[in-house]
Amino acid sequence: MQSGSEATGTDLPQDTINAALVHTGSAMTSSERLSMRFSNVGHSFSHLFMLLYPTALLGLEAELGMSYAELVALLTAGNVLFGLGALPAGWLGDRWDALRMMVLFFLGLGVASILTGLMSSAIGIGSGLALMGLFASIYHPVGIAWLVRNARSPGRVLGVNGVFGSLGIASASLIAGLLTDLISWRAAFIVPGAACTITGLLLWRYIGDGTIVARQHDVQELHRDTPVEGRSRVFVVLTVAILCGGMMFQALSVVMPKLFAERLLQPGEFSALGAGGLVSLVYLIAAAAQVLGGYLADRHTARSVYVGIYAILTPLLLVAAGMSGYGLVAVLAAVVFLQTGGIPVENVLLARYSPPDRRGTVYGVKFVIAFGLAALAVPMVAALYEFAGGFFWVLVTLGGLAAVVALVSMFLPAVARPASLPLPFGR
Repeated sequence: MQSGSEATGTDLPQDTINAALVHTGSAMTSSERLSMRFSNVGHSFSHLFMLLYPTALLGLEAELGMSYAELVALLTAGNVLFGLGALPAGWLGDRWDALRMMVLFFLGLGVASILTGLMSSAIGIGSGLALMGLFASIYHPVGIAWLVRNARSPGRVLGVNGVFGSLGIASASLIAGLLTDLISWRAAFIVPGAACTITGLLLWRYIGDGTIVARQHDVQELHRDTPVEGRSRVFVVLTVAILCGGMMFQALSVVMPKLFAERLLQPGEFSALGAGGLVSLVYLIAAAAQVLGGYLADRHTARSVYVGIYAILTPLLLVAAGMSGYGLVAVLAAVVFLQTGGIPVENVLLARYSPPDRRGTVYGVKFVIAFGLAALAVPMVAALYEFAGGFFWVLVTLGGLAAVVALVSMFLPAVARPASLPLPFGR
């Protein structure tokens, strides 16, 4: 690795450079502050818009004369594009312009949502949902790379950003249900779509007048080269970990409503609202986990944090397999909390070991795996549930996936925590 003076292209000693960086980083510029705010809002929107339809479709059954299964199938193209679109979006963010890609994200997602709300046929609605998935796929590879580029304490900033994503997940059903009941299913798409479009126009204005500018140099590369030793090992380990972790996350999001309905309620007492409310509670509790995970990632080795999280998840899931009642809710809330806390650790590792000019592409690959390939969890859950007539083996299998992540994560490089500069986020 090059010395500090060689890496920065100056003749100053490394201590002098670091001191100057700390001094200049003691307060964020207005561009950095606004960039983080738009990135955080974008994370909420990316998840919120992808989860509007499952609730809004309840107002569509009578209007279109279609069954629930037929209406759910309209989501397929949008969900596929949400995962697969991440890689080309990340590549464009690296090669073209991350700021313009974020404007495209807000405007495209907002307009696509409005168009979906104006459609009157199944083909039209399915096409609108597909466009929403395509534009929503821009955020994760581009928005997170943009955020890291403006962050001096990446773990903490990614943690706060993760909270906004969790809030988008938790609020989607509430917003869609409220607008559907008060106005119509169309309002569930048009009103949020208008808000997203206005946000995009505002970002476009700030970029045009120079209020928000692209950072010319990644903060981390100012005082430390991207590590080369161990990079391939990190990417191989994280590929396995992200796939297994993504399958766990998607499987839990699918099974929890039915699981709570079966194990908390007596036959004939099923309540979609009650089961759904418990799921929302679980994700709201987990929202703060990414702040904790980011904090730990900034202060400890990423390997120790990551291994520790999944080592604890393994027995928790095995215990949950045989539980019922509200104790099960508490255990699964702990599971989702811990796994959510591992997300910023993954993102810090990827940020540390990926070259700054390829970071969007690297994040794109991650989210193709996490959202695309990990969708294999859905047919896996269906097969295991049909085989066993319940969720026991589903949860045992998820415990096995957690054990795989804990084991492979032990092969991550045992490097010290990355040097970072203090970032007074939110001031």
